[in-house]
Amino acid sequence: MSNHDVINGLQPAAVWKHFADLSSIPRRSKHEEKAASHVLNVAAHLGLAATRDAAGNVIVRKPAARGREDAPSVCLQGHLDMVCVKDQAKTHDFSTDPIMLIHRDGFIAADGTTLGADNGIAVATNLALMEADDLAHGPIEFLFTVDEETGLNGAKRLEPGFVRSRLLLNLDSEEEGELYIGCAGGCDTVAKWPVQHEPAPPDAIAIEVAVAGLRGGHSGADIDKGRGNAIKILNRVVLRLLEQGGRLARIDGGTARNAIPDRATAVLFISASVVEECLRVVARMRDIVTLEIGGVENALAIDVKVLQEKPSHTTLSADLQRHITTVISALPHGIVRMSQEIPGLVETSTNVATVETGREFITLATSQRSSVMSALDEMADSVRTIFTLAAGSVEQTDAYPGWKPNLHSPILEIAQVTYRELFGARPSVKAIHAGLECGVIGARYPGIDMLSFGPTITDVHSIDERIDVASVLRFWQFITALLGAIH
Repeated sequence: MSNHDVINGLQPAAVWKHFADLSSIPRRSKHEEKAASHVLNVAAHLGLAATRDAAGNVIVRKPAARGREDAPSVCLQGHLDMVCVKDQAKTHDFSTDPIMLIHRDGFIAADGTTLGADNGIAVATNLALMEADDLAHGPIEFLFTVDEETGLNGAKRLEPGFVRSRLLLNLDSEEEGELYIGCAGGCDTVAKWPVQHEPAPPDAIAIEVAVAGLRGGHSGADIDKGRGNAIKILNRVVLRLLEQGGRLARIDGGTARNAIPDRATAVLFISASVVEECLRVVARMRDIVTLEIGGVENALAIDVKVLQEKPSHTTLSADLQRHITTVISALPHGIVRMSQEIPGLVETSTNVATVETGREFITLATSQRSSVMSALDEMADSVRTIFTLAAGSVEQTDAYPGWKPNLHSPILEIAQVTYRELFGARPSVKAIHAGLECGVIGARYPGIDMLSFGPTITDVHSIDERIDVASVLRFWQFITALLGAIH
């Protein structure tokens, strides 16, 4: 069944058509060329002015509907790239293969991969609005940014004058009926260690320990849900096996810096005489961790197997093994502090995101978030210090700014009235712990009035990502009514 067959009959039809089209276009972060070309081709077909900047961001300008020429210009913004995560057993190449859609129980999901509704639904909505000829609206700018998922890099490189509007609607939130007016800032802290090997004991047996079945998720939006971190869990098991005389050969886990790692593996060499005890150690750790997080993670698996074909008969050096396992153990993960101003909002957090054993280096990446920039700096410094104490070579990305809430925003007031008139209910007004491009865009264009909203998308940045079909229709009804209300 094709993607267009899957979405057949869903409303609004134009949005779902464009979403199905987009799902066939590979758009990993830093590789959005085909998606950008698709947007430019649609704009050219519609006769709309469009341009692409040096960073790869695309902007399309649509004139006002007749009689609305004097309305203020509005920028509708979303990002082209997506987080690429797949089921371990799934054969899928995000550089070439389409995302295959599934319609089940009122949701659209993907077959064994992330769906890319974050933020493909914004792209599809903008394309549908570009071609709609029956809507009341003032001048519209459609901004498609690149490389959002790895640090908001496209937004960081927006040039003066590229966006002319003084109102911006960001379509990258994930709960229909909620209006977001603030977000966290963030940065990544990454350490590397040169790989150094030693011969494994000649009679040692190679085993592989794997942690899988975790829910993963967005390292901002889901950090408060108590989900397990596969790298931290695996390291606890590895430490117990090292106590049995094991030697670590490699450790790998996680898929993206802004995702909670849902799987991780390690290869160790152990003496044949302690194999049975090592199996018991793994079983005990499985029971312990299940007891700790079983109420949140109901599919946790911690498995061990003897490798019949041995990998290279070497282990990491004793010093490197100590550095890696102690630093993972020492690194904090999760909520650091809750907001004192907004009940229920995470203020500061940190995520142990990925570890990779390469030919030359072992790389361990983390991400920090906070709505208080001084707290972000302090958390990033703490992680840097832990890495330095373990002899790691540390790099930190430039922090991207948060977005300070403005409860007196004019566009917020219009949106609240519009939503209430449409649906007879008050929308929730919130700030989010995830990083939105609004913080960066606001810094690039001081004084711009912004609002973020979207349809309901759950379990983003994981293979369980899915979008509520009914919420997309409400989202479309709201955005079209809101454009009509801005005058």
